[in-house]
Amino acid sequence: MKTNLITGADGTRSGWVHFDSGPDLVRGYLAVPAAEGRYPVVVTAHENLGVTEHRREVTRRIAAAGYVSLTVDLFSRVGGMPPQNFDTPEERRSLAFRAAADERAVPDLQAGLDFARELPAADPAAAAAIGFCLGGGTVLAWGAQTRDLSAIVSLYGIPVLPAEYTTGGQPRSRLPLLPQLNAPVQFHFGGDDAAIPADQIDAVEAAAPTAARGAEFHRYPGAGHAYHDDTHPNHDAAAAELTWKRTLAFLDEHLR
Repeated sequence: MKTNLITGADGTRSGWVHFDSGPDLVRGYLAVPAAEGRYPVVVTAHENLGVTEHRREVTRRIAAAGYVSLTVDLFSRVGGMPPQNFDTPEERRSLAFRAAADERAVPDLQAGLDFARELPAADPAAAAAIGFCLGGGTVLAWGAQTRDLSAIVSLYGIPVLPAEYTTGGQPRSRLPLLPQLNAPVQFHFGGDDAAIPADQIDAVEAAAPTAARGAEFHRYPGAGHAYHDDTHPNHDAAAAELTWKRTLAFLDEHLR
């Protein structure tokens, strides 16, 4: 298997790759550690903005921490970018969520994992998923369907998708997925998230004990939606640093 990866300043090797998902060819952004070896795999599901430069940078950060890191482009079939024809920000988000609906995104994430596990640098027996915003809910749907994950990390995933965000035109709650998860899950939410109703975040905290393989729940006072993104107006450096520390500790606990 050949990949055209470029070595960056941090020593990780990264670049775009393509792989089959059913009859379709989809893409992802791959980063692997600098040193030779076999490393656990971490597959990331991005937010509704797609595989942005920030998301690529975080993909490389995961590799620098000692993982084969792949962010699957869930917008591969619509040109590698979120839908562009919209009139309002809310319409943009609705179109993005529908373009990356679970029915399409979950098979693409699984295909990405299957691809990554075949890489020479990968330890195929150890894998995890991380999801941000849109992807924070998608990794829960994936984790309920696969036994190939040893850990799941969900950052500010919307607990209940409104009807306009789904292809079926009906609200879709993520809460019933918790008893079906085949791996432990770690949740991160901002305490002042204006994009997610506070009662929905409260419901995730209340439902966390129902997670089949255990759950951690973390809420960061004063942090808004997308607080982990250092290119976003809501970036909260302290919350982002603590989230990252907890995420890496969780991955190390379950993958090493």
